[in-house]
Amino acid sequence: MRPLHIALAALVAAVWGVNFVVIEVGLGHFPPLLFSALRFLVAALPAVFFVGRPKVAWKWIVGVGLVLGVAKFGLLFIGMDRGMPAGLSSLVLQVQAVFTALFAALALGERPGRIRVLGMGVALAGIGVAAVDEGAGGPVLAFVLVIAAAACWGVSNVLTRKAAPPDSLNFMVWVSTVPVLPLLGLSLLFEGWDRDADALAALDWSGVGIIVYVAWITTVFGFGAWGFLLRHHPASSVAPFTLLVPVFGMSAAALLLGESVSPLRWCAAALLVGGVALTSLAGARRTGRAASDRTPVPGGTAGPAEPETPEPVPRPART
Repeated sequence: MRPLHIALAALVAAVWGVNFVVIEVGLGHFPPLLFSALRFLVAALPAVFFVGRPKVAWKWIVGVGLVLGVAKFGLLFIGMDRGMPAGLSSLVLQVQAVFTALFAALALGERPGRIRVLGMGVALAGIGVAAVDEGAGGPVLAFVLVIAAAACWGVSNVLTRKAAPPDSLNFMVWVSTVPVLPLLGLSLLFEGWDRDADALAALDWSGVGIIVYVAWITTVFGFGAWGFLLRHHPASSVAPFTLLVPVFGMSAAALLLGESVSPLRWCAAALLVGGVALTSLAGARRTGRAASDRTPVPGGTAGPAEPETPEPVPRPART
């Protein structure tokens, strides 16, 4: 890769990692489901008028929009709202690489090789260590919700592979149109009209900046840049940069939010990142076809270690 492209890949990883801190701050402004709905609304508009018509069947756009947008991000935002730390969320969400490999084996008949199975085991060991660390003093339910979000991300990765979108930005913008109304409906049902109205009435420039970051910077810029890199380089060259997402996420959370990182959490990080690297990169080398080089990741934030690509190789960020 050219030095400029390496810098761009590192920048995208940093944007997706810092996104978890921005989400944490944003949850002080908005209820989680309303926040997620606003993120997708602003990501879709006005971009949907500039990316052209959808390039895959609507069933895939709707399916990924519901699983990724409503389920994955809804669970992630609720989990963080209930006390899951931003840095730990950026790390734990990477277990989606394991879920992707498992679901691809079940739904697509893909048999993971020995290296990939080893990587899955190491990553799950990391999740176990993180669970022990969080269970010692953190909200267990919030931890489980983020794990569930990672599982939903794995399902959306498999659906995205089946869709095989030729343009990652076009696909992500159209996917962003789907969750808006379901998330707004769920917000009104569970968070209440009064709470939503109060949050919108109190909207200030910091709240606007938060929405712009999670929508335009992490989604439109992040997915657009990632798609550009995947069109110009093999997935096996680009994918490793997603392993930097939890590094940036945990570092930003420590610096900006004052989150402490215990020795046990560092151990969990080493196991999880190493396991995800084995799981994802073994798959990338095995499948290194051009079709696997064209779709987004995820940045949770979306985003993170295994992109939503036609082949299950490393892209939430997304939060």
